[in-house]
Amino acid sequence: MLDVADELNRWAEQGRDFAVATVVAVGGSAPRQPGAALAVDADGTVVGSVSGGCVEGAVYELCAQALQDGETVLERFGYSDEDAFAAGLTCGGVIDVLVTPVRAADPVRPVVASALAAAARGEAAAIARIVTGPAELTGRAVLVRPDGSYDGGFGGHPELDRTVAAEAGAFLDAGRTGTLEIGEQGSRCGAPLTVLVETSVPPPRMIVFGAIDFASALVRIGKFLNYRVTVCDARPVFATQTRFPEADEIVVEWPHEYLGRTAVDARTVLCVLTHDAKFDVPLLRLALRLPVAYVGALGSRRTHLDRNQRLREVGVTDLELVRLRSPIGLDLGARTPQGTALSIASEIVADRRGGSGVSLTGAHTPIHHDGAGKLPERIESVV
Repeated sequence: MLDVADELNRWAEQGRDFAVATVVAVGGSAPRQPGAALAVDADGTVVGSVSGGCVEGAVYELCAQALQDGETVLERFGYSDEDAFAAGLTCGGVIDVLVTPVRAADPVRPVVASALAAAARGEAAAIARIVTGPAELTGRAVLVRPDGSYDGGFGGHPELDRTVAAEAGAFLDAGRTGTLEIGEQGSRCGAPLTVLVETSVPPPRMIVFGAIDFASALVRIGKFLNYRVTVCDARPVFATQTRFPEADEIVVEWPHEYLGRTAVDARTVLCVLTHDAKFDVPLLRLALRLPVAYVGALGSRRTHLDRNQRLREVGVTDLELVRLRSPIGLDLGARTPQGTALSIASEIVADRRGGSGVSLTGAHTPIHHDGAGKLPERIESVV
């Protein structure tokens, strides 16, 4: 739902009633991941997608029905062999979709509106909704903020809200969307509940060190992948807005000094393209000790071996060196700045998603590697 927050926030601000269908769990080669949403307002206007087109018509009808009767429903869609005209996923996957009415009088409305407003402002927030459980709890929601405070509630056992808020906070810290199982009393006690946690977080950071031609291409592809991109170089003649018009930020400073003072987190990727020991060594010495997602460094294999030796001499351990992706990027045979940027970006995506980097043709590996929100063996309808 939060993936279409901008439009839905406008609907909420305008007082429009709508129903939102959210992917809760996926199996096989489903085209969209948990959190993907399609919404329909009272006039029949549609935004978003849950399947890339395969089951949109059927989901539209479910949303229209939810707007009429105010009922939250859970529906499973999969490939249909028996009926070529049945709603199904031609890719062979399976998805579970939660359809929730968000009308003026619905108790979930204030929580959803607050979550949409926060996401539209680019703020970090998580919304947790009960997918399966007692009928009186399904569709209810809690909004959780980074400081642990929360709004809304499920109307069940008082400990349930606090426990879900704490669990959703952990999802928020990781910028992750998925489901969790919990007892209806907030622990393992009572009937099990399935809770969908959707998170909205600011774009992750990509920091590119070294204002070279390869960096210019990497900035463009980083923006395409929705990173907030910073270019840092100690040389003001190279680190200019003219050379990097698409960068969100350009910093003229010694790389290791900038890295030491700027904020990074577990989603940050660091791309060291300086290719100069006086920059690389102090920078990588610090980078390899930070809790970031990826650290890669440009250079030939000879440069890599020499750089590793220099890093060991300044106290970097072999365990820390294991984190270094060098030579940076996947083997695409790239030579141009654009090809090299694609190689680096491919490695970042593969590293983030657990991909192998091998060709899918003839491979027996999964196409999608996300573990969050996989289908349980059985989900009952909530109506």
